[in-house]
Amino acid sequence: MAGVIVVFPKSDDAKSIRNLLVRNGYDVAAVCTSGAQALSAADRIGSGVVVCGYKYPDMLYEELYENVMPSFAMLLLASGRALGEGVAEGVVSVAMPLRVQELLSTLDMVMHQLDRRRRKRRMMPPARSEKEKKTIQEAKALLMDRNHMSEEEAHRYLQKTSMDSGTNLVETAEMLLALMDR
Repeated sequence: MAGVIVVFPKSDDAKSIRNLLVRNGYDVAAVCTSGAQALSAADRIGSGVVVCGYKYPDMLYEELYENVMPSFAMLLLASGRALGEGVAEGVVSVAMPLRVQELLSTLDMVMHQLDRRRRKRRMMPPARSEKEKKTIQEAKALLMDRNHMSEEEAHRYLQKTSMDSGTNLVETAEMLLALMDR
């Protein structure tokens, strides 16, 4: 489970929210009273959820949201009046006065979204380096030249050969280049 950073300008408020979250099974990694402390904690933790108030001594929640890493989600706890003025895009909010069950269910939803995003990023293939792209292009060019294939046919051939041999596309392109350059 991702870590939670609690940020409120009043230390007592921050500790109360932390205690509530800990009692309900959440891992609170840091309790902060300023945006700078929260950013420092976020750098240390790496990913999670920032549960925060609207305003801190050094910044507003919007500035914190803009500067925190994209691997963090934000749950804003603010008055209905403040929320009525609009909330930054991507920030989930809960109106004060706080209802415990509403806070917990919203935080649970945010945690699930964060986990889903993390799993989706992990499933994405890593971006190819320029060298790898060049190797694939050279293999396709060789197939196009020697076997009179279109680029699409050459690419499909590389993909099929890659799948059949159980190697990735770059390794297949390298093997093809090594075999055909003889």
